[in-house]
Amino acid sequence: MDFESLKQERAIRMGDSQLTRRNFLRQSGIALSAAAMAGGQGMNPEDSSARSADDPKKLPRELWIAGFSMMDFNASDDEEMIQKVLKQMEAISVYEPDIICLPETFPFVNIAKPFKIRDVAEAPPGPVTRRFMQFAKEHRCHVICPIYTVENGKCFNSAVVIDRSGSLLGEYRKTHPTLDEIENGVTPGPENPPVFKTDFGVIGLQICFDIEWAEGWRKLRQAGAEIVFWPSAFAGGVMVNTRAWQNRYPVVSSTWKDTSKICDVSGEEIAKTGRWNPNWVVAPVNLEKAFVHTWPYVKHYDAIRAKYGRRVKITSFHEEEWTLFESLSPEIKIADVLKEFDIKTLEELIRTSEAAQDKARRRGMISDRRSAIDD
Repeated sequence: MDFESLKQERAIRMGDSQLTRRNFLRQSGIALSAAAMAGGQGMNPEDSSARSADDPKKLPRELWIAGFSMMDFNASDDEEMIQKVLKQMEAISVYEPDIICLPETFPFVNIAKPFKIRDVAEAPPGPVTRRFMQFAKEHRCHVICPIYTVENGKCFNSAVVIDRSGSLLGEYRKTHPTLDEIENGVTPGPENPPVFKTDFGVIGLQICFDIEWAEGWRKLRQAGAEIVFWPSAFAGGVMVNTRAWQNRYPVVSSTWKDTSKICDVSGEEIAKTGRWNPNWVVAPVNLEKAFVHTWPYVKHYDAIRAKYGRRVKITSFHEEEWTLFESLSPEIKIADVLKEFDIKTLEELIRTSEAAQDKARRRGMISDRRSAIDD
């Protein structure tokens, strides 16, 4: 979309134009762009428009997310790269994203000027983070800003989290740097990754090589993460989808090359970059969902459909025996629906099952000891 179209789009959303959005989409061809950004899934042009936080049509936990790919991004130095990235972020901002995630150590990717990590690492807020703190404040948007950071002489591959006010929420330090990174002075981060509380929910982070270790992703879920962002040097492919369904939270990737994508809790791709939108993707994610083991709760599904109709979406994965419950109404909380019909989430069912298994196992051990004594 060209700059004039972006301005016209903004004017329509701000009420400064008499054009209807439908006519604008027809005239500018944004419908094609929106469909491409949705990964070819036929996103309705009217549904693709960003909605303000006070829009009554927006679901209470509808989160608009932007992912980023640096495919074919090149620059002479880090300053030029930062300017290019900020320009792309300005283009993304017409969708009013709640959060933009940038790729791993993005200012120093695909640049001609050589650098040493110790020379570019900063203690936030530093010269790089301040630029993106300002963007976050101006656009009322969270930003995940992956850079090299330093503390007490140690350098880290980090992702700095910035909130809508332009304030720092903290940083995640890559737990599993590569051998090359370690040789170049990167120190591994803590084995227990932090989570960050935002106005839309709890988020977590992993970076690139971290995807090869399941433990960090599992710990984030245990710590309450509802969505995890994965800045990376490589695309990850099905590993990104897998980490999503294994841990039952959406995963968002932002990469140096190839595909960046947004995966739902089921591992299905909501949207991704591609041939016609190689550098960024924006899409909504509904966090008002629950992941349930279909059996034995399938016996309640007809009653839930009869009571709630289209206000609650039930999606069954037949071979996996998963079910996703999703609220499509501002008045309905999925936790309340599950409680009403005595349905446990998959995590609750696993915890209950493990407790019963442990109890039965102890009974069996006691019985075995008694048998041994009797013999």
